[in-house]
Amino acid sequence: MENINKYLLNYKGYNFLSTAINDIDFIENMEDFEIQDDDVFIITYPKSGTIWTQQILSLIYFEEHRNSTENVKTIDRIPFFEYIRPKMDFVKRPSPRLFASHLPYYLVPKGLKSKKAKIIYVYRNPKDVLISYFHFTNLMVLCEAMDNMEQFMEKFLEGKVAGSLWFDHIRGWYEHRHDFNILFMMYEEMKKDLRSSVLKISSFLEKELSEEDVEAIVKQATFQNMKSDPKANYEEILNNELWKRTEGHFMRKGVVGDWKRHLTVEQNERFDKVFQRKMQDVPLKFIWDINEEENQFNSQITY
Repeated sequence: MENINKYLLNYKGYNFLSTAINDIDFIENMEDFEIQDDDVFIITYPKSGTIWTQQILSLIYFEEHRNSTENVKTIDRIPFFEYIRPKMDFVKRPSPRLFASHLPYYLVPKGLKSKKAKIIYVYRNPKDVLISYFHFTNLMVLCEAMDNMEQFMEKFLEGKVAGSLWFDHIRGWYEHRHDFNILFMMYEEMKKDLRSSVLKISSFLEKELSEEDVEAIVKQATFQNMKSDPKANYEEILNNELWKRTEGHFMRKGVVGDWKRHLTVEQNERFDKVFQRKMQDVPLKFIWDINEEENQFNSQITY
C-alpha cells in the first residue's frame, strides 16, 4: 500500500481514492472475499454510467423500488465494494447481494472466477469519460482539483487518477472476459435504446419482467428522472461540505459527445493517437457521437 499523494492510494498498481473512504485491511484482503453464486457486480471505470446502472439494477431487482413503496437509496441497495460505508456488513447482506465497483480484473474476489456470480461491465467512450471526470474532480474534495482540461488530460492519459489508466482497465477486463460470467454493455447504446438495454440486462440476470415492469424501469432510469430522484442522484453526499468543493451535481449531463465542446483540435488529435495505439487490437465498438451512425467503429477513430 503506497500513498502517491494525499488524494491517491496505490495498491498493486491500482489507484484508489484517499484513505478517507477506505478500509485498508478490507482492500488488502478483498481478493479472498467469499463470493456467493447469486452475487452481481456492476463494474465500471469511473464516470462511465455506474450510478445509472445501479438505478437500473435496483429497479430490476426490487419491486418496492419500482413502485416507490420503500425509500432506500441506490447506494445502499448496491453499495460500492471497495469503498466502505460505515456500519455496512457485506457478508450479512441479504441475497442476492449487489455491488458496484471500479476495480481492475486482477483485484476482484477470486470467487468471481467460478463463473456463477455475474458481472455487468459498462464502458463509455473515453473522451466523454475524460470530460465528466474533469468536472467531477473539481467538484469533490476527495479529488485533486485541476486548473484546466489540459492539465487533467495529461493526468488521465498517464493513469495518475483514481481508477488508474482507462486503457488498462477496459483492456484488462476485455482480455480476461472468459475468466468471468460477464456482460459488456456500452453506455452509448444504453442511451440510444434504454428499453432494449434493460431487456438485455434482465435476460443476463435471468430476471423475468412484465411489460409493465419494463416500462416502469425505463421511465425511472432516464437521466432527467434520476437527476430529480433523491434515491438515485447521490445528492445527499454533496450536502456534506466535507465532500463538496464547488457547486455542482453528481449527475451533470449524461450526454454523448460532450467532449466536442471541451477538447481543442490539438487535444483531440493527441487523444486519438493514444487511443489508436492502445486499443488497436481490442475489437470493442465505440460511439463518439450518438447522432452519427458512422461514428461506430471497431478500434478506429472516425468522425
